[in-house]
Amino acid sequence: MRIGIVTGEYPPMQGGVGAFSQIIARTLQAQGHAIFVLADARAHDEGIHVDHVRGWGPGCLPAVRRWARAQRLDIVNLQFQTAAFGMSPVVHFLPDYLRGMPLVTTFHDLRFPYLFPKAGKTRDWIVRHLARASAGVIVTNHEDYLRVRALPKAAMIPIGSNILSALPPDFERTAWRQQAGAQPDDFLIAYFGFMNRSKGVETLLHSLALLVAENVPAKLALIGGRTGTSDATNAAYADEIDALIQKLGLSSHICWTGFVDERAVSAYLAASDVVALPFTDGASFRRGTLMAAIQHGCAIVTTLPQVAIPEFVDGENMLFVPVNDSRELAAGLRRAREMPHLRVGVKALRARFDWNVIARDTAAFFGQVVNA
Repeated sequence: MRIGIVTGEYPPMQGGVGAFSQIIARTLQAQGHAIFVLADARAHDEGIHVDHVRGWGPGCLPAVRRWARAQRLDIVNLQFQTAAFGMSPVVHFLPDYLRGMPLVTTFHDLRFPYLFPKAGKTRDWIVRHLARASAGVIVTNHEDYLRVRALPKAAMIPIGSNILSALPPDFERTAWRQQAGAQPDDFLIAYFGFMNRSKGVETLLHSLALLVAENVPAKLALIGGRTGTSDATNAAYADEIDALIQKLGLSSHICWTGFVDERAVSAYLAASDVVALPFTDGASFRRGTLMAAIQHGCAIVTTLPQVAIPEFVDGENMLFVPVNDSRELAAGLRRAREMPHLRVGVKALRARFDWNVIARDTAAFFGQVVNA
């Protein structure tokens, strides 16, 4: 198939949707499909054909239509997350402009209260319009599938880890622990991802303070850049986290790595004792950082999912704690340290989030839409 991917975020821009778009594009191309990407002017990829759009205002609609026709596409795939399009409402009407060419929307976030937080009913209507006007809808998680399953063409296809690199060839666990400020006998907790209010970093800091107060030799590695390209609100939240670290007196217990390459991310995850991901809305398939921890076979402590997720088994392949509860999180971290079988259990999950499987399922769904 000749597949066009429209995305507001694409490397070298930093962000989960951009990373997903590049990986799915490359994997589909490796499986024999012709791939064309239309993205922000900052996007670049030596291995994929990338064209650029000047912005996501009203002019983008005819621009996408001209691009799709020029590339003789069989199908267009919109990678949708509102923040990645500069909060522009225009992309919601892309299916209406592409009459005669099927468009499948991959929704990376259907949490309506987050999208246009002051728009009320208009916000709900505009997102629902995009879903209903699309020839097909892909969601990445169970929560969103419950919202779209009544649509004629809807599928749940998970995301994979956006950290693909193996460990550095000279990886030595003790050395990477020291780089994170941890000695061999210290309890090294890792957090991976941007600073974002939905990720519960403040709860994690309070849990760290509790562990330190109990004389646990705990250290925390905050892995990755502070903020992504698309969501400007993350910067203010990161400043709040800085202030909280100072208030709790935790500076000597925390290593903030800053943006590092994929091999370094892999090394820090492998060097840690436990990975803490205390999402305020619960564990979910939509969380790329959780997928990365799964792919690396980490012992994971995260928060109770909002809906049933059969693949996630508490105490078997990860440990669940209540949201926004620092005491329970601290207790969960202590327990996970003594549960080596969590690493065995989580490794059995890897195949569920393999990119080759994800790409094949995506292409099969595209084929169903094209042939409908």
